[in-house]
Amino acid sequence: MAVTRGRFITLEGGEGAGKSTQIRLLADALAGCGKEVVVTREPGGSKGAEEIRALLVSGETGRWGPVTEALLHTAARRDHLERTVWPALDAGRWVICDRFFDSTMAYQGYGLGLGRELIGVLQATALGDFRPDLTLILDIPVESGLARANARRGGEDRYERMDLDFHRRLRDGFLDIAAREPGRCAVIDASHPVEAVQASVLDAVTRRLGVTIS
Repeated sequence: MAVTRGRFITLEGGEGAGKSTQIRLLADALAGCGKEVVVTREPGGSKGAEEIRALLVSGETGRWGPVTEALLHTAARRDHLERTVWPALDAGRWVICDRFFDSTMAYQGYGLGLGRELIGVLQATALGDFRPDLTLILDIPVESGLARANARRGGEDRYERMDLDFHRRLRDGFLDIAAREPGRCAVIDASHPVEAVQASVLDAVTRRLGVTIS
């Protein structure tokens, strides 16, 4: 009997949006209704991609130029897809990913000013026609998100330490991505308590992917 291909869900958003918590809750909910779930992240998710991640998230905020950053993210993404995401989907597993290609568009395309065209070319090279089945964009005001992130990790991630204007462009970028692709993206208000955000996430997954989550 042929294995039914799994589904690919990505969670996106600015710093401090609560993606890690919602990914854990969603994975538990899907597992509870019989789905085999793989949780992964970007940059990272495979041995080679994790090595590239270490280069991207540490050091001074200006460590890399915008084009170099975009190329590093794209290289990590291709390795992640080949070694983790595609094999899991082919085996019928549901894959939940903390960030994916929309983050490169938002961070480097909008936040660092590279624009959509260059990032689009890189995405096409790494992904071809592949896209997530559903992208959940957790939206939160910039100041609130950064306060959460700083309280959680002390602002050690180099992206968290970038200036407010960068983070405002980042948020606007994610919302523009969602507006351009409403069939794939759902915007979730992440400023509410965890339980309310979880309810919105589960509702979006149920409606968009036709899965019943008890």
